[in-house]
Amino acid sequence: MIDSIKQLQVRNSFAELPPAFYTLLPPQKLSNARVLHANVDVALMLGLTRAALTEPDFLDVVSGASPLPGGKTLAAVYSGHQFGIWAGQLGDGRAHLLGEVVSPSGHWELQLKGSGRTPYSRMGDGRAVLRSSVREYLAGEAMAGLGIPTTRALALVVADDPVYRETVETAAVVTRVSPSFVRFGSFEHWSSSPENLRTLVDYVIDNFYPECRDAASGEAAAPDDAILRFLRSVVVKTAALVAHWQTAGFCHGVMNTDNMSILGLTIDYGPYGFMDAFQANHVCNHSDTQGRYAWNTQPSVAHWNLYRLASSLLPLGLDAEALKAQLAHFEPAFLQTYHRNLCNKLGLLNWQPEDDALVDDWWALLHHQAADFTLSFRGLSVAPQNVDAFVNDFQDQAEARAWIERYRGRLALDGRPDAERIVQMNRSNPLYVLRNHLAEAAIQAAKKDDASEIETLLMLLRDPYTERPGYERYAAKAPDWACQLEVSCSS
Repeated sequence: MIDSIKQLQVRNSFAELPPAFYTLLPPQKLSNARVLHANVDVALMLGLTRAALTEPDFLDVVSGASPLPGGKTLAAVYSGHQFGIWAGQLGDGRAHLLGEVVSPSGHWELQLKGSGRTPYSRMGDGRAVLRSSVREYLAGEAMAGLGIPTTRALALVVADDPVYRETVETAAVVTRVSPSFVRFGSFEHWSSSPENLRTLVDYVIDNFYPECRDAASGEAAAPDDAILRFLRSVVVKTAALVAHWQTAGFCHGVMNTDNMSILGLTIDYGPYGFMDAFQANHVCNHSDTQGRYAWNTQPSVAHWNLYRLASSLLPLGLDAEALKAQLAHFEPAFLQTYHRNLCNKLGLLNWQPEDDALVDDWWALLHHQAADFTLSFRGLSVAPQNVDAFVNDFQDQAEARAWIERYRGRLALDGRPDAERIVQMNRSNPLYVLRNHLAEAAIQAAKKDDASEIETLLMLLRDPYTERPGYERYAAKAPDWACQLEVSCSS
């Protein structure tokens, strides 16, 4: 472990790509920048001690005032489909990649979000507001605590600079951490330039999917088979990711192709949301007036996005049917994770064909009665022994009781001891999730330079399954006023 960010071992693999892939430029400095919160867990992952987070050099780097020693600061170009429509060239309009930290835990790119204009800002100011920055800072840790693949954040910096959105807000910068920020839209951007497209494919395979270079036993070793295996891997990772989202009640909000990680990570937290009252067609993004990115459409949207990724690879001379064959791996990969997660959440030993109907009716029960997603799953562990207490939380108790009786019958088929089942279920169904009203409380405190709510939430969300006395309000249903909170693309 090292005590200064200056001592990190840094490389710049993305910056070694041809200059067309990015623009080298520094961030724009902030006024009176200060670290509101630094993430000790992520710092340790990078090889930094807690003491390093209080050094002036740390603030200089995470605020954009100074480059990461040894790094090459840049903004990357990419394109994408936004809300199903081709948007053309996009890129890091308010983000700067600082470099790639080499640590015992892996290679981690550091990227500032909200760090000023770039050539890809498209008339934007290049800034991020405090409210969205707090939400992103918290989101990565919430997802990591749930075991869902995600980017994370090292630091949250606040400043005095005004930022003009619906109202005047203050600027903030989040230091995001990920093995890579390459996205589906990076490949779409180069679909008209086969030479650059192949360069990008080779870069991603060599650095993140090296196993795709090796043919399986008995498999032909044609030159482009590595690309097909790469696409298959991305399909499988993405399918598993969305299955995790579905079984956690998480809505991303903006599943544009430029917001889809090539590594199967949750990236670009904007108007996301963990559902309170379950609605299968819940839309968390106030800007999504057509409901394209509702909870129940996320799997199909992810599949559609993968088709766009596969299409972008056609200029490399690959056979269209061979590419399409890789996309067929989506459904079985999705169902594998979806069924495994639901077995854990429902306390089942393994998935049986008849469980489809049981789960479909569970979703229908939650939907009809707008039941709380998180607490309904959490309460299932003891529901078979306390049916009356469980159904009290439902408006139509008869419907809930009928489903519980079917559920009890299904558990009886497994013959599993209740104590064993309950332990598993309570390690699979969180008690604490990042509800919008909890994030809002942290935002309001942050506006006063108070990070105490952030610290409390991080403590709970890093292990969301363990009940902690004294924190009951963080596990309670959302208050009535929470339904008035709106998050949108401006977030």
